[in-house]
Amino acid sequence: MQNTNHIETKNNTAPRQWLVAYVQSCLEKKTAQRLAAMGIECYLPVQSEIRQWSDRRKRVERLVIPMMIFVHVTPQERPLPLSLQAVSRYMVLRGESTPAVIPDEQMDRFRFMLDYSPEAVEMCSAPLAPGDAVKVIKGPLAGLEGEFITVNGKSKVAVRLDMLGCAHVDVPIGFVEKKGEGMEGQKNKKTKEIQKAKEIQKRRQQEEKAVR
Repeated sequence: MQNTNHIETKNNTAPRQWLVAYVQSCLEKKTAQRLAAMGIECYLPVQSEIRQWSDRRKRVERLVIPMMIFVHVTPQERPLPLSLQAVSRYMVLRGESTPAVIPDEQMDRFRFMLDYSPEAVEMCSAPLAPGDAVKVIKGPLAGLEGEFITVNGKSKVAVRLDMLGCAHVDVPIGFVEKKGEGMEGQKNKKTKEIQKAKEIQKRRQQEEKAVR
């Protein structure tokens, strides 16, 4: 598995929000190219990987979320992606008429994970119980913040995307630390341990006096 490769275009017009557009199957990459030609910022998450056939091996790009593409648009730009025949509609919240917005922070973490992960990034739309908030401190994903979860006995770091579920990737347990347990967190933990030891010693002294 190679590092992520993605299709992305940039436009500096603000303010913008990340929306999810539904795209016809097998037309995701072509749609990203057409959006780029229109000057619309978009993000199509793909990963490059090696596929093995009986007679050959070939590097291919795997769509992480098929039939969807992220667009970063202003309210005025929203109709533009929908003008493409391959784009059917935006993802909307249940009971709402306006497109669902993916927070910038979630998108930043998701893109960081895809850009630097040497392992396959998978999406899970099924509800997952919240995990411990962690930060990756070693390896290619160092600096990534997310949740530490276990799936089928494997330790993973997950990044939640509103409405879409979780993106998760294998990360050794030794490569993460709970948030707040950095240098300052370890110092606070040590202080609490010392205080607890003093309390235990004090209780023992009181018990010894009572016996005498």
